[in-house]
Amino acid sequence: MERVNDIVRNDDSRERLDRLAEISQRLLARAKALGASQAEVSCSEERGLNVSVRMGEVETVESTRDRGIAVTVYFGQRKGSASTADLHESSLEATVEQACAIARHTEDDVAAGLAEAALMARPLADGTFPDLDTWHPWRLDADEAIDLALACEAAGREADARVSNSDGASLGSGQSLSVYANSHGFIGRERETQHSLGVALIAGQGEGMQRDGWYSIGLARGDLEAPAAIGRRAAERAAARLAPRSVPTGAYPVLFAAEVARSLIGHLLGAVSGGALYRRASFLLDSAGTRLFPEWLSIDERPLLRHGLRSTAFDADGVATADNPLVVGGVLQRYVLGSYSARKLGLRTTANAGGVHNLEVSSNAGTLEDMLRGMGRGLLVTELMGQGVNGVTGDYSRGAAGFWIEDGTAAYAVDGLTVAGNLRDMFARVEAVGSQPDPRSHIRTGPILVGEMTVAGVD
Repeated sequence: MERVNDIVRNDDSRERLDRLAEISQRLLARAKALGASQAEVSCSEERGLNVSVRMGEVETVESTRDRGIAVTVYFGQRKGSASTADLHESSLEATVEQACAIARHTEDDVAAGLAEAALMARPLADGTFPDLDTWHPWRLDADEAIDLALACEAAGREADARVSNSDGASLGSGQSLSVYANSHGFIGRERETQHSLGVALIAGQGEGMQRDGWYSIGLARGDLEAPAAIGRRAAERAAARLAPRSVPTGAYPVLFAAEVARSLIGHLLGAVSGGALYRRASFLLDSAGTRLFPEWLSIDERPLLRHGLRSTAFDADGVATADNPLVVGGVLQRYVLGSYSARKLGLRTTANAGGVHNLEVSSNAGTLEDMLRGMGRGLLVTELMGQGVNGVTGDYSRGAAGFWIEDGTAAYAVDGLTVAGNLRDMFARVEAVGSQPDPRSHIRTGPILVGEMTVAGVD
C-alpha cells in the first residue's frame, strides 16, 4: 500500500495534461486570429522504459520521452496541417502559420471539416470524462526491469532441455497523455498506461531448430502473467514445433488459435472501414445489412468498457462513443467510419475516427481442447506468415504453421503450408468460435473454426 500511495503522490499526469490543454487553447485562438473558420489540435506526450536481454546478458536499456503537437485548420473546406515537437512559443506560432499557409493553397474538399458540434462527447459536471480505468503507472527502474526480463528468459531456457538458444526477452512500460481540442469548444483529455513482457526461444539443433515465444500485455502491472509462466509457455510452444511435417494438399477444416484468429476479424474491419469503401477498394462494398456470418455470431464494440485495451469516451474527432454492434445474427449492421469517411459516403460517423474500440466476438463453443475434439481431423493454425490478402477481392492465401489434428488431438507439428480461400466464403463457413479469447488485443475472440479451406502442403 505504501508503494501505491507513493505512486499517487508523485503522479503529475493531471498537471501535464493541463499544460497540454492550455497549449491547445492558445493554438486554437491563434488559428482563429489568422482567419481559420475551424481548427483542431492534438497534443501528446509519451514516456517509457524498455529493456531487452539475451542469453542472460543485458542487450539494451532505453528510456524514452516523446511529445507532439499537430494542428489542422480549415478555411471553408480547404484544409492544412502542420506539426511540431517543440513547445517554444515561436515554434508553436510557426506551426499554426504553416498550417494556415498550406490550407490557403489547397483545393476545396467537400468532406473536409470538423465533425458536427452536436456529436461531440459531453464531459461530466467537473469537466472530465468517465474514468475508464486505463491509468496504472508502474514506477519501474532499469534494474527491476532487467531482473524481470532475465527471470522470464531463464525460466524458459530451464523449462525444457530441448530449448537450445534464445532470441531474447524484453520488458516495456509506457504511459501516454493526450489532449484533443477543437473550435467547437470541445476539449478531451486522456491518459493511458501499457506494460508488456515477452520472450522468444529456439528449440532443437542445426537445420531442425524451431522458434516460438510468448508475451503478456496489460494496462496495469497486475495484468501481466508471471515472468516464469511466460518463459515456460514460450519453451513449451517452441519445443512442440520440433520435427514438423507437411500434409497432402486438400480441403480441410482449419482451426485458427485465438492469437491468430483475431487477424480474420482484422480483415473484416479493413474491408468495412470508410477509407477502403470510399476508394472502392473493398470486397465488402454495399454489404451493410447483408449476412456475412452464421446466424449465431455477433460482434459488439464496447468503447466504454472499464479497463479495456482501447477504451475511450470520444474518438479522434471528439465524437462521443457508445456501445455499438457491428454484426448481429451474422448480419453486418454498419461500417466503421470517422466524420470524413462518413461524409465521403453520404453516411453518418460511427465514432470510429482513429479505429475501433474493444471488439468482442460471441462464442458458441468451449475451450480450444473442446474444439479440437469436435473437429476430429484437420489443421490447427498457431502462426500465420506473409501478406497474401487482397482487400479488393477478398482472396486469402497465407503461409501457416501449427499442428495436424487426428482424432481430436495434435498428432504432429506442421509448417511450410499455405491456407487459402476467399474471406467472404471463410466468414460464411465459420462453424465455431471458442469461449477463451486472447486478452492481449482490443479484438477479443476465441479460436475460430472455418469448416473448409484449401491447405497446400507437399504431396
